[in-house]
Amino acid sequence: MTDDDSPGDAARRARSTAKTAVVLAPHAFVIWLGCALTVALGREALGLPTALRLHAMAAPVLAGLVSLVYFQRFHATTPLRAAVFFVSFALLLDAMVVAPIFERSYVMFSSLLGTWLPLLSVFLATYLTGTWITRRSAARAVRGHI
Repeated sequence: MTDDDSPGDAARRARSTAKTAVVLAPHAFVIWLGCALTVALGREALGLPTALRLHAMAAPVLAGLVSLVYFQRFHATTPLRAAVFFVSFALLLDAMVVAPIFERSYVMFSSLLGTWLPLLSVFLATYLTGTWITRRSAARAVRGHI
């Protein structure tokens, strides 16, 4: 809350932030689940090195598609905030579920190919998709008023 805010303003902003998170979370979960299944199923069928390469390729595709849906239908926040949310969500689930329960180790966080490159690509795909949709929508709005 800033000096210019009333308690009502701060409460409205908190409700808006919570609503945004409720909209973003299922989208982030779909990206995370798609990536997790790519690694889990790919590891069984093709071995870990190939699964990690597939994961690195699948992550931005999944993020781009999910972001496309999110920004066309909901657009409850900026591309930057959505990208940060999606990456933070995945990182949190990896740290709280995947590493301790499935991997029984946090060594996955030392893998550039297995963790950090896919997270970076999710961030970039989300941000770029959101920016593209936002600019396209703004251009359509301007054309509609001419």
